[in-house]
Amino acid sequence: MVAIADLLKESGLKVTPQRIAVYNYLIHTTSHPTADVIYKALERDYPALSLATVYKTLDTFSEKGLVQELNVGEDSFRYDANSSPHPHFLCKKCSAVYDLPTIDSFSNLKDLFMAETGHNIESEQIYLYGTCKSCL
Repeated sequence: MVAIADLLKESGLKVTPQRIAVYNYLIHTTSHPTADVIYKALERDYPALSLATVYKTLDTFSEKGLVQELNVGEDSFRYDANSSPHPHFLCKKCSAVYDLPTIDSFSNLKDLFMAETGHNIESEQIYLYGTCKSCL
């Protein structure tokens, strides 16, 4: 596994303790946290870390393709360290966001739409909404 510092360097980014901490947090969670959640989780161990730094770091990571920025219809974005295209599920009762397995019908949608419309689709995000099994 590539070290976070090496990954940041390979992406052309300066390696800072704050960037390492934010990325480390993201790769060790499946909760798809917001910037506020990340900040609150790290502020005790990184007292010099500001919320603005977390937002800037996440924007930079998103621009470099290191994380996915998710807009599931809430007031703020959520972040996923799994930057490969895959669908997400939002529970409308508890607001949890889950990764869904990529199945052939999802992975073929981009190709089908490009063939049908002639558009060049550069990225994709699929969101499904409902009630998770814990809330049923």
